[in-house]
Amino acid sequence: MATVSARIVSALLPAATEVFGVMGNGNAHFLDAVMAAPSLHFTAVRHEAGAVAAADAYHRASGRLAVATTTYGAGFTNALTPLAEAVQADIPLVLVVGDAPTTGMRAWDVDQSLVAKGLGATTFTVSAAHPLAVTAAAVEHALRHREAVVLAIPYDLAAAEAAEEETPAVPEPLPRPAPAAADVERIAALLSSAERPLILAGRGAWVSGAGPAAGALADRLGALTATSGLGAGLFGDDAASLGIAGGWASERTAGLVGQADAVLVLGARLNQFTMRFGHSFAPDARVVQADLTAGPTSPVVTDFLHADARLTAEALVAAVERREGGQRWSTRAAADALGAHDARDDGDQAAPDGRLDPRSLCRALDRMLPADRTVVQDGGHFIGWAPGYLHVPAPDRLIMVGTAYQTIGLGFPSAVGAARALPGSTIVLCTGDGGALMALADLETVIRTARRAVIVVFNDAAYGAEIHQYAVRGIDSGPMLIDEVDFAAVASALGARSAIIAALGDLAAVEGWLASDDDGVLLLDCRISRLVVAPYMQEIVAVATGAR
Repeated sequence: MATVSARIVSALLPAATEVFGVMGNGNAHFLDAVMAAPSLHFTAVRHEAGAVAAADAYHRASGRLAVATTTYGAGFTNALTPLAEAVQADIPLVLVVGDAPTTGMRAWDVDQSLVAKGLGATTFTVSAAHPLAVTAAAVEHALRHREAVVLAIPYDLAAAEAAEEETPAVPEPLPRPAPAAADVERIAALLSSAERPLILAGRGAWVSGAGPAAGALADRLGALTATSGLGAGLFGDDAASLGIAGGWASERTAGLVGQADAVLVLGARLNQFTMRFGHSFAPDARVVQADLTAGPTSPVVTDFLHADARLTAEALVAAVERREGGQRWSTRAAADALGAHDARDDGDQAAPDGRLDPRSLCRALDRMLPADRTVVQDGGHFIGWAPGYLHVPAPDRLIMVGTAYQTIGLGFPSAVGAARALPGSTIVLCTGDGGALMALADLETVIRTARRAVIVVFNDAAYGAEIHQYAVRGIDSGPMLIDEVDFAAVASALGARSAIIAALGDLAAVEGWLASDDDGVLLLDCRISRLVVAPYMQEIVAVATGAR
């Protein structure tokens, strides 16, 4: 007879290929069963938060089910921040955890189901009678609803014999809603009559496979295109593509987005970042949103379609006639649109304080890094630089675990998950000194597991977001400062290549390696200035202080 843990693993096999975790008392038997399954690969991380973040990033880069595992109690509570991120970012993730025994809670147990519920995650607790069915239900829920769930194994059942069960049927994919014919006709007429149509695509458009149809629709309409941050790269290098809208937009991109009189939003939630706090679109623009949410996600939406992004784009392609000649906004605005995303300030060789200007640093790195790259972004003030200056090939090549929950410190484990999903790509991890110190345990995991990675530490010896939001308003900056850490020395001690980059000229020593496809991990400890403030942060401060 098989054990409960073995049954759980057999139920995961149809959907899972990777497991990330930390072993403890509560999941030891589960991991033993994982190691016995030839088609599952286990990556050991060094902190439980890293297990969930790595699994999350793995899904974002591969599209496959995210699976993480921790022990009960402290192991579970250590993983709560990235679990909250996965919930808010709609990531299909199964967190397999140990739990209190069926005989009752022990002194060190907590009500894990209640804690998970507080984050928005449903808990499925296995039994000896139905471990297959319960696990299959958890996997189906995660995939069908794009939700993070917890799969709990009571401590006294992990190695217990499981009852015989019929193998659950593989569930049919959840049908994606198509737009109603009347809505297609109405929106097609609206877009066809617009003088300056714009198509804005988000991560939902990428997940649904809407890219080709959205591009074809833009071509028929003569529309310009843009993306949210999570949709970066969806339209490639098309001349009509403006790149990322919102907080990472160049002034040229923002200006053109603001001229649109009709905007079709495909699979983007229109959060405050994409909307520049309500200032991205013209006040009189018609904004049509097609999304799987129950209703519009922003007050600027004038027309909402509860529909799949790809099905919507395909239906509209069939419904609109091709616009020609001078009627095409993409033709009239060609000179302004071309390279709009790159039309931004390159910065100076050095900031006034003598430290690196992060803009010129990123521009230099963009020229040196290979085209086949996956940019992994930790949170912090410096998030304003890499997405704006580093070219991203496709939405699955910009991994930002932490943005939904606005957390920092998930960069190192996110790089681990991305490296497992895309082993042939160069992983480019951008992290700040605060986030890097928070997640330092999993720097070792990156070095151990990534085939090839470049770690860029934006080291300004501070929590930059707090400096720029609160120190400028007279709040004591003492708690916002960090003693400058020699991350190059730390990385070298753990087995990576490393270099301190205090001036752009220092990159010459590593330029050849950056442009190569050599295996290994290189950490660049970049000593950047606090004096250069990202445009998105300037907007946040302006809104907070009433200046906007």
